[in-house]
Amino acid sequence: MPQEQYAHRSTMQTSEGPQVYKVGIYGWRKRCLYFFVLLLMILILVNLAMTIWILKVMNFTIDGMGNLRITDKGLKLEGDSEFLKPLYAKEIRSRPGNPLYFQSARNVTVNILNEKTKVLTRLVTGPQAVEAHSQKFEVKTLSGKLLFSADDNEVVVGAERLRVLGAEGTVFPKSIETPNVRADPFKELRLESPTRALVMEAPKGIEINAEAGSLKATCRTELRLESKDGESIQDADEESARDCTKRPKICACQASLMPAAETDGEGGRC
Repeated sequence: MPQEQYAHRSTMQTSEGPQVYKVGIYGWRKRCLYFFVLLLMILILVNLAMTIWILKVMNFTIDGMGNLRITDKGLKLEGDSEFLKPLYAKEIRSRPGNPLYFQSARNVTVNILNEKTKVLTRLVTGPQAVEAHSQKFEVKTLSGKLLFSADDNEVVVGAERLRVLGAEGTVFPKSIETPNVRADPFKELRLESPTRALVMEAPKGIEINAEAGSLKATCRTELRLESKDGESIQDADEESARDCTKRPKICACQASLMPAAETDGEGGRC
């Protein structure tokens, strides 16, 4: 009996033939795979198109990007540029023949640091003022001549002439030392102290000269010209001397000059 069953199974296998097993993805899985492959190709094309567009808009070249060019001497920037972060450079200059502009909505600050990143010199240009912080400030000409210098001890004006154009003149809270004080041609010179005394001192003398006009000294109480070791001399030209008899006389009393009373003769008495 078992032999017959075995023979029967063998005959059935030979009659049906060899079985084939299919390997692969079929149905909805296959369609999803094709969809993802197509989507990936679309993303690659879009990415490539965006890359080409960015390269064209930013003007990427072999020499640099946009207005920025890489040269043997450094970076060359053409046109207007905006820096949102600090800029560190050894030298900044414009093209030959063109100006260099620095623009800011608030201020422009230039700092000079030492090796320990400590600020030594600072220049701040703001909307209301220009400030310079340093130990010494100097202004020189192209030839190197000093025009202006300022430090903690003194302020030096090296120009040949210092002109003050203010309508109210110049106010000096303390003393001033100068060899010459004069006004512009055909302009008046006034030295005034509204509430205190006006003192002029010089070791070798003081000269007050009005070549094209008159000299006027005004005070409220007393006018006194005093010479401690010498004489007080009043001098005038010949034309003025002819009319001197018609004017009040000045007499000398103990090395001082004071007005005398009017007389009809040669002089007055103190």
